[in-house]
Amino acid sequence: METETLALAQEADFTLIALFFRASFIVQLVMIALIAASVWLWAITFSKIAMYRRARANAAAFDAAFWSGEPLDELYDQVADAPASASERVFVAGMTEWRRSLRDDGALIPGVQQRVDRSMDVAISREAERLTSGLTFLATTGATAPFVGLFGTVWGIMRSFQEIAISGNTSLAVVAPGIAEALLATGLGLLAAIPAVILYNKLSNDAEALVATYEGFADEFSTLLSRQLD
Repeated sequence: METETLALAQEADFTLIALFFRASFIVQLVMIALIAASVWLWAITFSKIAMYRRARANAAAFDAAFWSGEPLDELYDQVADAPASASERVFVAGMTEWRRSLRDDGALIPGVQQRVDRSMDVAISREAERLTSGLTFLATTGATAPFVGLFGTVWGIMRSFQEIAISGNTSLAVVAPGIAEALLATGLGLLAAIPAVILYNKLSNDAEALVATYEGFADEFSTLLSRQLD
């Protein structure tokens, strides 16, 4: 019996591919879902990192142009038709409302300051939605992936116990392959969840920093307009 058990242990293949193909159909579905979630969360991460890098560069470039001393009307005419960055879109939203508030005699319609502020707030909200789109998937993956992996593990262990009951052999060489297959699902769940939580926190902080930059610009622009009103 010991010789037979030793032979079974030596024949067992514990590579990841072998464990995957030996697993039950349900556990394989769990593993595939977790692997797909891992790939997708990294795709979102790289996309967001590139987006935030461009956004920071564009914000710095527009900020330099805004404070270069060029008349705001001329800057508006340059970017109004096709604003290329979030800062430009916020600026265009405010300037558009400012120009709409000018009457033919040169006077301003009352309440222009509040309308300009609201227009820029709406533009900032849209930019915030664009910056944070996709981050919900990272948060969801971080919260649910361990439990999805645990489901695969429980299912795999249950199947292993059923096979043990059928074969009547409780030796470690017989039990170990089934347990290893089941635990692989938990490992994949953690492999998806841990990076998802870390990346979600990092990208959320980056998005909040960019939104704070846009809000700071809007406040500065609103201050300039209020001086002209006074």
